[in-house]
Amino acid sequence: MPSTSLPVLSLASDPATLAEDLGRSFSTFGFAMVRDHGLDPALVARAWELTQAFFALPDAEKRGYHMPGQGGARGYTPFRTEIAKGAKVSDLKEFWHIGRELPAGHPLLGPSMPANIWPDLPADFRATFTALYAEFERVGAMLLARIAVWLGLPQDWFAPAIADGNSVLRLLHYPPVPDADDGAIRAGAHEDINLITLLLGAEEAGLELLTREGEWLELAPPEGALVINIGDMLQRLTNHVLPSTTHRVRNPRGERAGFSRYSMPYFLHLRSDFRIETLPGCITPDNPDRYPAAITADDYLQERLREIGLRA
Repeated sequence: MPSTSLPVLSLASDPATLAEDLGRSFSTFGFAMVRDHGLDPALVARAWELTQAFFALPDAEKRGYHMPGQGGARGYTPFRTEIAKGAKVSDLKEFWHIGRELPAGHPLLGPSMPANIWPDLPADFRATFTALYAEFERVGAMLLARIAVWLGLPQDWFAPAIADGNSVLRLLHYPPVPDADDGAIRAGAHEDINLITLLLGAEEAGLELLTREGEWLELAPPEGALVINIGDMLQRLTNHVLPSTTHRVRNPRGERAGFSRYSMPYFLHLRSDFRIETLPGCITPDNPDRYPAAITADDYLQERLREIGLRA
């Protein structure tokens, strides 16, 4: 199927229409593309500048912000650390994680939601990404409200489930592709762990999803549009009514192999103590409950982090 099979939806459209359009795209592909999200273009532009400036720092300086034993929860994760579930070689990427700013003494502050790490350089890094994190959270909550309506739930159903959630903003750098002979690619075929992912930066070629027919479909959103995909937590919660779709970032071809690729996914997570239990409305005789045992969001997260090499 051509990439035009995924329409670019407007978040400014009628809420009922948007809910139906998002539900159709997600239930078919596990993905959607959206515009009119309201992210401040100046803030986004500054975030791209700072992302490139940080990853241009010397390797030793970047590694000074790597915290072993945290599962990459905050700060820097070096090149070729993460590995897709079931893969034999690590991804060709490095990244930085920004989490929720929690006040001292907050009950969720701890090993799974540690305090953020902020680099000394570049300047304005903390202020810029704290603001962008809040903007992603706003847009994510709007999307979940429309998803809730499509599922037949109250539009505010997800609000308490994501309050103080363990969401993470990832700054990603895929360096120019080296002459490697181990078959590594920028991001191996995988599914995301969280509820939904909001991605900026997919205009640069490489992001592909695996269709139900087993074909790789390249996504090419217009500049500034967000690519949204369902994560495994929402797939589990909805008993696969909303599928978490396998996707990858393939290596560039030709002269583009000599250029870096940057992207900014925001992984919208549940509260760590939220119990993931199959929604009753997603259980039918034709779709019996795949997950009769409940699990907390944090226990599920830790299981998956071990699978992708970020936890021992």
